[in-house]
Amino acid sequence: MELLTYLATYDLVFPGPARRDRAHARRAAERVVRLLGYEAAWYTNITELVPGARAWNPVTRHTFDGVVAGTGGSFTVVLLQVGED
Repeated sequence: MELLTYLATYDLVFPGPARRDRAHARRAAERVVRLLGYEAAWYTNITELVPGARAWNPVTRHTFDGVVAGTGGSFTVVLLQVGED
């Protein structure tokens, strides 16, 4: 849930102030987790949740990308953030 919140709030490329309201992003992430259920399967390409971290496996042709995908309860949800510097 923390990674969903992070990707919805902060920029992968340019660290700094939040791009969106963190509390709102957290509530949205909680709803997604509840929707998919506790048996959901999750995938991410981000290996470390640290501001400015650049350690992930790309899923797009963009210089920077981060994805969290989950499936469960007959739903699939994907949050993808891409960026260029």
